[in-house]
Amino acid sequence: MTAPRAFVVGWPIAQSRSPLIHGHWLAEHGIAGSYERVAVPPEEIESFLRSLPTSEWVGGNVTVPHKEMAHRLASERDAVAEATGAVNTLWIENGKLCGGNSDGPGFLANLDERAPGWDARSGDAVVLGAGGAASAVAWGLRERGFRVRLVNRTLARAETLAARLGGAVSAHGWNDVPRLLADARLLVNTTSLGMTGKDDMTIDLAPLAADALVTDIVYVPLETPLLAAARARGLATVDGLGMLLHQAVPGFERWFGVRPTVTPALRRVILADLGVAT
Repeated sequence: MTAPRAFVVGWPIAQSRSPLIHGHWLAEHGIAGSYERVAVPPEEIESFLRSLPTSEWVGGNVTVPHKEMAHRLASERDAVAEATGAVNTLWIENGKLCGGNSDGPGFLANLDERAPGWDARSGDAVVLGAGGAASAVAWGLRERGFRVRLVNRTLARAETLAARLGGAVSAHGWNDVPRLLADARLLVNTTSLGMTGKDDMTIDLAPLAADALVTDIVYVPLETPLLAAARARGLATVDGLGMLLHQAVPGFERWFGVRPTVTPALRRVILADLGVAT
């Protein structure tokens, strides 16, 4: 029997830390297997995904910009993928390509770990962005009883996502941010603003209540300008690294048959790769 092979596919893909995460777990559990980066451009992703059921791959992760295509081509999808329209985890079952979305559960698990009790009192959550990550985050917050306020520079995109998710999810333009923050228990950035090499996030956090929580799914840098501004104001903050770690758990269990644990040791492995002293 050959050792199971899993992948992460995206374009570009060199920056992905997923191989470090899964490599750590493979070594920790003594599993003979591999997890590899696969760079596939948008014009080739459909043929790559269609070939998976008859390939040597047992499955893999999907990152930008391929999550929507993976959703479209998966024969079966879990409830989160159905709700969000995005797939980040693929596996083969009974000869079929199956897809799930672990970003939402990963986001929630990160907050549960780093800010215990964050959801003890629900209310309004302001989510910046309206892409695939925003859909997963909004799904998770809605599941925990929050009213989700999606904010995007292109209002129509936020409206489309809000209509897809339904329930207590509404769409708003960037000019609404000060008003929305005044009622927010939680602020989440799901855009690339603040990421290394991208424009900084410029938002006045003054309207936020003193007990509000601010989190950013960006983890390079670990403390984004948004988190630094929140910390300077004395607000509780959670960085985005834990979401990356926790979203990887379901896939590893699917492909290698063991449910791994997110530990401080794993976090240190990724922080070292990021050049962050611990």
